[in-house]
Amino acid sequence: MSKTTNKFAPEVRQRAVRMVLDHEADHPSRWAAVTSIAQKIGCSAHTLLEWVKKAEVNSGKLDALLLLDHQTGGSNLWERRWIASQIANLGLE
Repeated sequence: MSKTTNKFAPEVRQRAVRMVLDHEADHPSRWAAVTSIAQKIGCSAHTLLEWVKKAEVNSGKLDALLLLDHQTGGSNLWERRWIASQIANLGLE
């Protein structure tokens, strides 16, 4: 069992992500939009940014392999190749 609990209902998370995406252009950067909205809903900016990234991966807007590459600094070539092979085996390319 996980030690963390989901403090926010899925509907709240979805709405917060939608707010970031809808109002990103009103701010100088995505981070500025995230911090502004995170304060309003009472979560950390880092948490909200992770929700946004996950939503973008799930919608196909953001490539999960590119996100992994960015987060690891491109240092996990073997891991990226393994993930790519697993995706290919599943027929999800």
